[in-house]
Amino acid sequence: MEIVCLDLEGVLVPEIWINFAKKTGIKALEATTRDIPDYDVLMKQRLAILREHNLGLPDIQAVIAEMGPLEGAFEFVAWVREHFQLIILSDTFYEFADPLMKQLNRPTIFCHKLETDEKGMITNYVLRQPDQKRAAVQALHGLNYRVIAAGDSYNDIAMLGEANKGILFDAPDNVIREFPHFPVTKTYEALKTEIISGSLRNIPR
Repeated sequence: MEIVCLDLEGVLVPEIWINFAKKTGIKALEATTRDIPDYDVLMKQRLAILREHNLGLPDIQAVIAEMGPLEGAFEFVAWVREHFQLIILSDTFYEFADPLMKQLNRPTIFCHKLETDEKGMITNYVLRQPDQKRAAVQALHGLNYRVIAAGDSYNDIAMLGEANKGILFDAPDNVIREFPHFPVTKTYEALKTEIISGSLRNIPR
């Protein structure tokens, strides 16, 4: 029994915070887990910037409403789901991800949740569980699944290391340099090839 676990942002959809940063002109919001490995530090930085500029969840959701999957992502997800079970493991939030999941034909996603006040200002973020990507792969192993995983950022490394096969997809040079033992892919076709090579079954392209 095999299952594929994929990161969301940077793998299937554009980086939400980068798009929001470009829309608002706030360059500091461009930082992602590609730049800052500590997710708590990153999120506290983001929430402080939002408060400083009086920006809330509706402002971010308005930008997300104009976004869509990366080119080829819909077809790639369809291919994965044809041959494997698929779970998206993401450190985004359900309040961000829902419209993007709809555009990808609603694959299963495990992510986190935001808390907001009556004005829509984000007051806190609630992790589904600490180190949830690695924990999810561990749990799947406990259910006797073989796991093939792909991601692009520091916060994916524990997931990739826990998987039977971990694959970097379109990762930045700093991540590739620090973790040279993971195969590196830049396109969905190359990612398919690595997924197939990680499977114990004869999977057609």
